[in-house]
Amino acid sequence: MPSSLFDRHRERLERAVTAGRERCHWSPFPEVPSGRIYGEGAAEAGRRAFEARLGRFFELDQPSGGERIGSEQSPYGFPLEITYPAPDIPAMLRRARETTGAWRDAGIENRVGVCMEILDRLNRRSFELAHAVMHTTGQGFVMAFQAGGPHAQDRGLEAVARAFEAMTRTPARAVWEKPLGKGRTARLEKIYRVVPRGPALVIGCSTFPTWNSYPGLFASLACGNPVIVKPHPRAVLPLAITVETIREVLGEEGFEPDLVQLAVDGPGAPITTALATHPDIRLIDYTGSGAFGDWLEAHARQARLFTEKAGVNPVIIDSTEDFAGMVRNLAFSLCLYSGQMCTTPQNIFVPAGGIATDQGRMSFDEVARGIVAAIDALLAEPEQAAEVLGCIQNPATLERLERVAAAAGDAVLRASTPLAHPRFEKACLRTPLVVHVESGEEDLYMREWFGPISFLVEADSTLDAIERAARGAREKGAITAAVYSTDPEVLAATGAAMLEAGAALSENLTGGVYVNQSAAFSDFHVSGANPAGNATLIDDAFVTPRFHLVQRRRPLGE
Repeated sequence: MPSSLFDRHRERLERAVTAGRERCHWSPFPEVPSGRIYGEGAAEAGRRAFEARLGRFFELDQPSGGERIGSEQSPYGFPLEITYPAPDIPAMLRRARETTGAWRDAGIENRVGVCMEILDRLNRRSFELAHAVMHTTGQGFVMAFQAGGPHAQDRGLEAVARAFEAMTRTPARAVWEKPLGKGRTARLEKIYRVVPRGPALVIGCSTFPTWNSYPGLFASLACGNPVIVKPHPRAVLPLAITVETIREVLGEEGFEPDLVQLAVDGPGAPITTALATHPDIRLIDYTGSGAFGDWLEAHARQARLFTEKAGVNPVIIDSTEDFAGMVRNLAFSLCLYSGQMCTTPQNIFVPAGGIATDQGRMSFDEVARGIVAAIDALLAEPEQAAEVLGCIQNPATLERLERVAAAAGDAVLRASTPLAHPRFEKACLRTPLVVHVESGEEDLYMREWFGPISFLVEADSTLDAIERAARGAREKGAITAAVYSTDPEVLAATGAAMLEAGAALSENLTGGVYVNQSAAFSDFHVSGANPAGNATLIDDAFVTPRFHLVQRRRPLGE
């Protein structure tokens, strides 16, 4: 029978299923951090809840080795001083195995109802999550609220809806009849059960800990698998709050909270490789660097692995009917969260002979000056600059900036400079670095430089730009691509090239939609068709490997 939670959330689930089929705009979780929507006291309550975590032990009643671990630093300039229970990995894996049977036998609708309730509870904690995301990742508050809260919850709901569709596509029971001749008929009852694959491991990233983790977490849980959540040491708190919420709901509904456990490690004592290669781990969701993703693909052979890495996202500029809109749009994409997104453009290809625009023919240098001027205009007002840029999350990104700037020398079109934050004196803000490169300098630009680093590539022609951009996507990986052109043949050629390269293409974006944005229920994030990742958020292939169908059959009489 359906659970009360399933009945409570049935309408939302059905709407999510419909949205996923129609690929339309829909979200049940408002993205505006407004008291009129979330309640007049919600923002202040969320801030107080976050501040109450600082300098304290985050208690989770789960298997632990007894020690306390924690080293998170806010990119805004202060230590969080939060500690977490050190994991007892053998005990956690044992508990994961022990909890599987009851969760499997609860049935599809009970599991989905619990997942829906968890997402609803997480939405109520969106302000607390926003501060947690802001002060671990360095995102500006509004972005942290949206990406860390409602948008992440959208992706989690999308995964639950897709899993529900996949699990219910086959009926739970069927009567099979076959004529045998001479008035005889064979009749069998056939029963089909969804059987979870086994314990799942979610490896969180440091820049989008909830947005990137929720799809795999909720897909695995809905399909009956226990989950161990392994956060990045720099961004534990958002996933700790998530696990705390999940465990609360599971306990209230009579299930073992240890179905979902948090495995925290420190920079000096990593546990990810040992966990990921443990024979008990049957599913792995990973977001992070290409190097470690490649290692997982080579060594975590016992598990079904879902990866999202990154690559060299290209932009091709051939011509435009709105030059001012084009450079404004590109400037925002390059500045947003200081380029610390797997969807941020890196390589901007412009023909050496210039481009046609609504302002007349423009040379390569004029296009470059237009992009730089748009960045400067966007960052001219300190409050807006701080909110758009956020903070540099990892010192390694600063080192990258220095290395590229040193290698570029006089080819730097716009230097990356520090900015002062209006409210956080010690915040680490840096503006984008823009470098001019010749098309032959592939050793520099045909590799990923994560952070606020972009290259303006002087291509021999538009066709040369398309070829190089597509080859970069095929060989190095790309999640997004963009093209600006008034020529239908150029748009068609770019579309064909990016289709083959497996990169999601945006055409002529000049308004309020940006190439590095991805909308749940509509945009497929990562194609799985190039080295940027092997999984798509969210398609059938993302959920169906998380369970098996096992049947029983018995005679009903002839």
